[in-house]
Amino acid sequence: MSVDSEMLTSLSVAELEALAEGLLAPARQARLDELLANNTERSLVDDERRELDRLLELADQLTLLKTRARYTLSRN
Repeated sequence: MSVDSEMLTSLSVAELEALAEGLLAPARQARLDELLANNTERSLVDDERRELDRLLELADQLTLLKTRARYTLSRN
């Protein structure tokens, strides 16, 4: 995969800027923080572990999108 294939060419500059500054929704971030804190204090039950894994996956995907948006902005 070439580096330029990582560019988000179908978005406007305003959309790229919004995406580059994007965050998890406050409720999801709060739940992620809660699960991470609980994980240090005790073992999570299976449902909590799955929820934590899913929220971490969402955070990772958001980070990748933000990075691609920043890269695209830097190339314009």
